[in-house]
Amino acid sequence: MKDVLEYMEYRQYIADYYADKKAKSAFSWKEFAELAGFTSPVYLKYVSEKKFNLSDTAAVHVAEAMHLSGQRLEYFREMVRYDHAKTDESKKAAFNKMISIADQLKAKIIEGDAFRYFDSWKNPVLRELAPAMPGVKPLALAHACRPKISAAEVSESLNFLVKADLLQKDENDNYVQTDRVVTTGPLGPAAVAIRGMHRQMGEFALEAIEGVPQDERHFSGITLGITRNAYHEIVEEIAAFRKRIIEIATREKDTDEVYRLNVQFFPMTNKSEIKKG
Repeated sequence: MKDVLEYMEYRQYIADYYADKKAKSAFSWKEFAELAGFTSPVYLKYVSEKKFNLSDTAAVHVAEAMHLSGQRLEYFREMVRYDHAKTDESKKAAFNKMISIADQLKAKIIEGDAFRYFDSWKNPVLRELAPAMPGVKPLALAHACRPKISAAEVSESLNFLVKADLLQKDENDNYVQTDRVVTTGPLGPAAVAIRGMHRQMGEFALEAIEGVPQDERHFSGITLGITRNAYHEIVEEIAAFRKRIIEIATREKDTDEVYRLNVQFFPMTNKSEIKKG
């Protein structure tokens, strides 16, 4: 069976461990539960089916029952914490620890690169900016960013982008993009980082209202009363609009400046209170 470091969901690891043992012997959920110290013979079966959760202490017992130890045991504990986390901050903390453990053991979490990419606004900005400034040094890139960052932060981001194959260097040692567009794909842990990036970019948008000349930025908005059916139709229109914007932006290879487009469509009322009224 696969190494625990290849998993993102602890429940799936438990299910796969049981299936692997069952295929090789007369292993049962009852035996599995007893090894982990549970009195209920079906407790771990229910955990794997998302009917029950594991406490932090129980996670250690289950990991030991599956013969995990050392950093792999810690990785399993962080998977449990990630799954049970109630806030983006706690999810992010658990996932970062998972990445750290995997890095130490020379393993790679597939979702880790996506998480790291969207975890900071610097990565997408520098991915667009570095190819537009051939031959430039990190300090000049840092000065070109809004807001300003350090040369060390630029170097760290560029190293990650190259390692993640989002940028590469050509024969002249200049940065080039491996693909013109980065999409999120199926959202897993990256969703936590993306929500954080939306918050970062929202704050930058507020600063741009006063900090960027009006002829270099565009802000507009409308307030609408809609039905649920209209909501879904508008979301489809927004998706089509975003695709059209990408087509326009990627039509030319040159870049004069890096822009951020925020598309926000959110409720300003409480539907349950409207119904009461």
